[in-house]
Amino acid sequence: MDFDLNDDLKAVRELAAKIFADRATVDRVVAVEKQGGFDADLWRVLAEADLLGICLSERDGGAGLGMTGMAVLLEELGRQVAPVPLWNVLAGGVLPVEQFGSEDQRNRILPRVLDGSTLLVGAFDDAVSVTATRRGDELELAGEVVPVPAGTQADLVLVPVKEGEQVHLVLVPTVNLSVTPVEVTSRESHASIVFNGVVTTEQDILVSGEDALQWTLRRLRVALAAVSVGVCSQALSTTAKYTSERVQFGRPLSTNQAVALRAADAYLDTEAIRVCTQRAAWLMDEGREDEAEIAAVVAKWWASRGGLRVVHATQHLHGGIGADVDYPIHRYFLWGRQLAFTLGTADALAAELGDRLPAAPPIGAPA
Repeated sequence: MDFDLNDDLKAVRELAAKIFADRATVDRVVAVEKQGGFDADLWRVLAEADLLGICLSERDGGAGLGMTGMAVLLEELGRQVAPVPLWNVLAGGVLPVEQFGSEDQRNRILPRVLDGSTLLVGAFDDAVSVTATRRGDELELAGEVVPVPAGTQADLVLVPVKEGEQVHLVLVPTVNLSVTPVEVTSRESHASIVFNGVVTTEQDILVSGEDALQWTLRRLRVALAAVSVGVCSQALSTTAKYTSERVQFGRPLSTNQAVALRAADAYLDTEAIRVCTQRAAWLMDEGREDEAEIAAVVAKWWASRGGLRVVHATQHLHGGIGADVDYPIHRYFLWGRQLAFTLGTADALAAELGDRLPAAPPIGAPA
């Protein structure tokens, strides 16, 4: 299904598709995985193409295409399972800095992130796991966040920190942190980051307030769902090609009713993720945050539940070769699982959605 995109978004899709297709070939992705899971050369190319500022306003050096532009870009990344933490940097780094940072913070940080000289990542997980103790004008941090995308390559980390009942979004240089690489399902670069004993000042606080944390989490979830759209779309296209060309008992596999129906279900799941993701992104661009709050959870739920169904189905429809960990379809399976369990499983998101919907009773409330 080809959704109606304006000329700017079509241009972004075409440029991103070309860059990722040229720079994230199967052989290249395999080589990067063996070297730590972060493609520094691809990151440089994305910066040179001005794609790292796709969602920022023109005031801050971006293209002004908002969350919708970001969703288009991340879908193309997902199609090639390109090993760069673009979803995290955009939704968990540059967007919060633009939205909540002071003029000085924006001017110091954003130009260096957009030109690729500074890698800013978000250290967000399902709960606020870093605490702060105030020492005069300073905050002493304690806690660990794992896994953090590209944590071993990052120069700067944006992390939510809890001080009593107050939540802060704090910028911390990684030179002050204990960073340990960890292996994850998708084989991308991730790390455990320990903040114990790190001291920050008021100048390092981007913003305080639970609303700012939820604002950022909404965008991170939509970004993950956008990557899932690309992963599922390409996995489905690859499977359609394989089942059409693979002949058993004198006819293509795709002519078997069970194969066709399984693929059709995967297609419907993929389009459900796409529609919900684009709606959530559009609501955010329109400033309709109350509606976007629920829409983001719905989009991520589809990416977690429907996305898992798609990558399971596409691997299964490849038969025995689908179990070959060196065959390309297996990598889409791994990415699909990584996306499904990042920032909320389907069951956790369903429970959260039940709590948020005005007409639904809170989870665990008496009947």
